Parts: sequence; C-alpha cells; structure tokens
Amino acid sequence: MYVQHKSHAQLAEQFNRDAKRVDWHDETLWLVRIKRDRAASQVAEWEQLREAASQIKNNVLSNLHDYLLQFEQHALANGIHVHWAADATEHNEIVHAIIRKHNINHIVKSKSMLTEECGLNEYLHGQDIEVIDTDLGERIVQLAKEPPSHIVLPCIHWKKEEIGELFHQHLGTPKGNADPQFLTAAARAHLREHFLAGKLAITGVNFAVAETGEVVVCTNEGNADLGVQLADVHIACMGIEKIIPQRKHLAIFLRLLARSATGQPITTYSSHFQKPREGQEMHIVLVDNGRSRRLASDDFRNVLKCIRCGACFNTCPVYRRSGGHSYHTAVAGPIGSILAPGLDTIYLLPLPCVGRAPMFAR
Repeated sequence: MYVQHKSHAQLAEQFNRDAKRVDWHDETLWLVRIKRDRAASQVAEWEQLREAASQIKNNVLSNLHDYLLQFEQHALANGIHVHWAADATEHNEIVHAIIRKHNINHIVKSKSMLTEECGLNEYLHGQDIEVIDTDLGERIVQLAKEPPSHIVLPCIHWKKEEIGELFHQHLGTPKGNADPQFLTAAARAHLREHFLAGKLAITGVNFAVAETGEVVVCTNEGNADLGVQLADVHIACMGIEKIIPQRKHLAIFLRLLARSATGQPITTYSSHFQKPREGQEMHIVLVDNGRSRRLASDDFRNVLKCIRCGACFNTCPVYRRSGGHSYHTAVAGPIGSILAPGLDTIYLLPLPCVGRAPMFAR
C-alpha cells in the first residue's frame, strides 16, 4: 500500500502543484501547533512532565522484557488472550485466525497506526473480510481509497467541499452540501449501521499498563468504545513499546498526549479495557515488527519513547508543505523518517531477542 515508485521530492513536487492547498495545509497544521503551545503554557510544570515521561520510558525500555511478561501475566489473569507477533505477517495472521474462528466477515476498527503499519486492512480484504474504519477521518480516507496522511488528523489534506462530494458519491448525501455539521451527522448515521452489525471490533492501544494488564485507548469520537461494547470479540493491537509500568503513570502521559496532539486538556474519551465483559472474548496482540532492532540501537532507541501525538508533523516545515503522501510509509513526517529504516530492514536480518524466545526468535 505504501510502496511508491516516485521519490519524496517527486511526490512533494506533485503536491505543490496546487499552491492554494499547500498554503492551506501549512497554515492549518501550524494553527494546531499554536494550540499545542497555548495548552502547554497553561501547565506550569509542562517541561517537568515531559522529563518525567521520558525517564519513565527510559525505565521501560531498559526493562522491557520484565514489563512485557508482567503485563502478559496480569492480562491472562484478567481473562484476556495474549498473542505475540514478531512481524507484520504474524500480526495479520493472528488477527485473521481469530476472525476465522468466529466465522465473521464484517468488522469495525478504530484508529490504529499499528494496523496501518502492518497493512491489516489490505490483508483482510484479500481474505474477503470487510473492514470498516470508524474514526471519521480514517473513514474519509478509506472511502477515498487512500492511506491516512497524518497520525492524528488522517484527512487533514481534504477540504470540506471535497468531503461533501465524496459523501455524495458513497453515502448519497445531497450534491454540493459541504456543511461540516451535516456531513458529520451523515457519517454518524452511516457508521451506526456498521457498529450494530459488527460482531468483532479491532482497536489500537495508546498505553498498556504492566501493573494491571489493561490497555488504554484515547479517542475524541467514542468510536472505539461503541465498537467494543457492541461486539462479541475485541482485538487490541499494540506495539511492544506502548507499555508503561503503573496506572498512576497515566496521570503524566494523558496530560501530555492531548495537549501535544490537538491542544486539548485531555481527550474526550480515555477508555480502559482491563477484562472482557461477560460473554465477550478479548485478545491483545503484542507486536515487534522491528522495534527490538530500534531498542538495540543507541542512536535510535529513543524513538520508542514516542507517544504518537503528531506534534512533530505540525512543526515540521517539510511535512507541512509536502503532504503526508509524499512519504513512503504508514507513519509519515519526522517520526516516520526515523521509524521507517528499522522497518525496512526487518526481513533482511534476524530479530534480536528482547523477550521470550517464542516471541522473537525465528
């Protein structure tokens, strides 16, 4: 999906042919950056929070083996099925096996950059399984048959008039109606049908707590919650770096995440999934896919501290004026440029073992 024959420079030049779009894209993202700065300035201990989060992540990365096993132990005790995937192929095969076991061919999925990284949608479509992305921005780019261009604002490159035309084509809304409130209501009605029909829900994971075996998912739309609560099966897919030691540490990370991402004090929904509800089945898939290689590198291990707030996208003048689709990986922008080399070499060399042998050793 993300393999392109043109270089970044060629694709950026293509994006820049529409000068008005480039200026609007640049200015809009910078406004998000300004909101971030305003939100940060209202927290007197902002830099201390950032440093505390960095030190917590240092501790996690230095003891990742132990924290992963602790997390697994508590998740299993909570009645959750835990799976380990060395790479994207194993991740996709594990998810497919769970879906096939339940004889399901229609699933709902909340926003997850890990599943984008692993190419899960394309894989499942190849198995005749329909995947409906339920985040509004993700659904827009899915209808347009595009990957997201930003990890927090997936359709930031789309104008409301273009979304109105897209919804007219796919959802049957009146032609020429570009009112955001109307389009949001149309999307809500469209997605509700899929929520009600979805027997299996896939979510990403923002944080996983080793102390309790729970995962935390942050959204502004409540789509992850609705999908999970209506589904018989919940699959949470997470990179191994999403671990934090204790629940109390969420007080630091949740204060940083929303402010850095969108300038909000906190996301509208910070949902904790610690055990399946009665009659429900819950799975967590822990994925390496090159992360242990980053961990082994003194130059690049800090990339595993990233909480995927997207602030570096909004700051970077190259990204703002070249667009997310000028990059060649699921995660674009500055952070993607650091992550991508680790993913590119994953099949060329054996994975170093940072945990239990069945997980990573091949």
